[in-house]
Amino acid sequence: MSVPELEQRMHGWLLSEYAAAVFENGGEVVAYALYRDQPEEIYLRQLFVVRNQRRQGVGRQAFEILRSQIWPTNKRLTVDVLVKNTAAVAFWRAVGYKDYCLTLEIMPKGLS
Repeated sequence: MSVPELEQRMHGWLLSEYAAAVFENGGEVVAYALYRDQPEEIYLRQLFVVRNQRRQGVGRQAFEILRSQIWPTNKRLTVDVLVKNTAAVAFWRAVGYKDYCLTLEIMPKGLS
């Protein structure tokens, strides 16, 4: 996606049921989270860390701020992770998420 397409997509999410938190360090944006607060859970759609800030604890700090200062403590937290994204799976497990379900799919011919 191009930057304008991403901006339009994010704008649509924020106008609907999603909220965002932006994380800065020294006046520079280093990460953002896009999430949906539902009656029984907080669904984290994205936690994005700027590429040159990864592997420096930024994601872990952002997640801790979300848990301790933004999200209610009485709700289940969920996040979807692509199975092949082993670094992301390891990150989410390291911050406390546990395996819950695995979605399997069969792609239409020509799209796999």
